[in-house]
Amino acid sequence: MQYKNIVLTGVTGYLGSHTTIQLLNKGYHVKGTLRDLSRSDSIRDIIAKHSANSNRLTFAAVDLLDPLSKWEDIMDEMDAVVHIASPFPTTLPKEGNDIILPAKNGTLNVLKAATKAGVKKVVMTSSSGAAVYGERKNGIFSEKDWTNSANKNDTTPYFRSKTIAEKCAWEYIDKTDNTPELVTILPGAILGPILDKSDYGTSANLVKKMMDGSMPAIPKIGFEVVDVRSVAEAHIKALENPDMSGKRYLCANGYMELKDIAGILRKEYPNYKIPSKTLPDFLVRLFSHFDKETKPILNDLGAKRLIDSSRINKALDWRPIALRQSVKATAESLINLNIIK
Repeated sequence: MQYKNIVLTGVTGYLGSHTTIQLLNKGYHVKGTLRDLSRSDSIRDIIAKHSANSNRLTFAAVDLLDPLSKWEDIMDEMDAVVHIASPFPTTLPKEGNDIILPAKNGTLNVLKAATKAGVKKVVMTSSSGAAVYGERKNGIFSEKDWTNSANKNDTTPYFRSKTIAEKCAWEYIDKTDNTPELVTILPGAILGPILDKSDYGTSANLVKKMMDGSMPAIPKIGFEVVDVRSVAEAHIKALENPDMSGKRYLCANGYMELKDIAGILRKEYPNYKIPSKTLPDFLVRLFSHFDKETKPILNDLGAKRLIDSSRINKALDWRPIALRQSVKATAESLINLNIIK
């Protein structure tokens, strides 16, 4: 199946902008959704620095919770959807439903509108956080695993939102006639070059905190990590590969502890005071009361959740960017964008 016109939700986001660039460079026409058209000129300028085909990019202003009719207008005459938009706070919200409901109902809006418009395929960004939490803290996880969103002691509102939204997507596809094909991509912690200083993820923020002095010592935690450019590539390969439909794909390139990332940064950027001492778990928990950006990582203290990425490697012949390059690219972009001095 050949596609030409793609709706991409969340065009201004960290992953959304990288995916848009790769789609444009492959000759696709992209309609990018964003909440406020006032950002369209700035994001077009950013994307134009990385693609000669920015004239193939248009924008549509829509919120995840806008009426279904608005989403239906956006889907008209489009071939496929890459659904990336989802609330991603750097601090935990007071009310979990503040991000759970937009993620769930926004996903259903996208799928219902795509079904009515006759869209052929939807590639949806989920998260490894929809597979590896709430049941056990250690071991290897595969696509057969689902996060237990009822276990609030080992899940954050964000991971619950991704789990609930993905489950609702598969349920809708299973119970509705004439729906698009669906593929879900579940990336680990995402690093790599930041394009826009106003929108980058929690993982890149950890690198920032190591370099700007706001992380005096290193929590003893780690994550499965993947480069943002490799995640974008995985979405496009999933879009183009007809054999991937109807499946979910974990997407990561290896486990890294924060001390490993700090070690790379110390070697590459000796002029920065990168922390070298580790922080005991009880002090991390204490520190989280004063630094709200630390709270989302507390569930990973004492845990080692590994990902089996063999399904996506085999299905896509996927060769992700080396993690050392990802760490370095994250740091370089933080410096170049003056996010850190």
